[in-house]
Amino acid sequence: MPLTSPTRRRLLAAATFVAAPAALRAQPRLPDGPVTIVVPYTPGTGPDILARLVAPVLQQRLGQPVVVDNRAGASGNIGSQLVARAAPDGRTLMMQVNTFVMNPSLFRQMPYDAAGSFTPVAKLTVGDLVLAVNPDIPAETVRAFVDLARSRAGGLDYASPGNGTPQHLAMELFRLTAGVSMNHVPYRGSAPAVQDLIGRRVAAMVLPVHTALPLARDGRIRMLAVGSERRVPTAPEVPTMAEAGFPEVQVDLWYALLGPAGLPEDLVVRLNAELNAWLAEPSTREQLLAQGMAPTPGTPAALAELIRRDLQRWADVVRRAGITAD
Repeated sequence: MPLTSPTRRRLLAAATFVAAPAALRAQPRLPDGPVTIVVPYTPGTGPDILARLVAPVLQQRLGQPVVVDNRAGASGNIGSQLVARAAPDGRTLMMQVNTFVMNPSLFRQMPYDAAGSFTPVAKLTVGDLVLAVNPDIPAETVRAFVDLARSRAGGLDYASPGNGTPQHLAMELFRLTAGVSMNHVPYRGSAPAVQDLIGRRVAAMVLPVHTALPLARDGRIRMLAVGSERRVPTAPEVPTMAEAGFPEVQVDLWYALLGPAGLPEDLVVRLNAELNAWLAEPSTREQLLAQGMAPTPGTPAALAELIRRDLQRWADVVRRAGITAD
């Protein structure tokens, strides 16, 4: 017997009622309102540049306004504490660099737990680092540089953008691994440190490849080895630290997006998927390479494991080198 029109309408309504929750569950959650990406560093730094590239992408894909808020101070701890205390509703996110996993070993008191106070969302990019020397240093290879450092009474001087920075800890890892004596000369930022490297007032420095490359081409510095797993496409002639005989000295600058602890899983999945899709676009790769960064799409779980591993790794370097930031 055919169903009457009212009966059909009741059955269709019931089916729609049952199906609706499942459809809603299948749609990942969106932030309920404008989103702020906190950058715990000054404008013009790597995290700031990356946040300003990401903001319009998320704004378009999430359908919510996205703004960047620089909250610099205390080597990133001030802005990071702000995010750690924010509500886990997706409206407050944070763009970080791996200074974030070094600070807990450098500061006696921390206003947050680097592993427990945040939700990893996505590792976005990696910036390659290179060990460079001034042109007066008679060393064409890392081995020759190590031999030179061992032969100099009192050791060689090396520069960094500041005490406890990734470049400082990278050089300390190299120094400890090579078993050489070197003297750290901290500066207030990269520019004066690089200037004194060029001016031959310090022997060496670890610095970003994209900063070092034009200086090396002009003969103002010499690049000895990169700290990445593979050779850098923009400087294929420069060997890796592993190729130079120091596989333990694997160092880079990684950048990632995080949120407060307790960020809903479906929102994390949505953000991660949108960012990975953006990173896969050829135009994105061009944009990032121009800033000295390489896209590194991945999962929140992989970022969480990287954070745990690097916390332990740099704690060991800081302890062995006797470094403090406060």
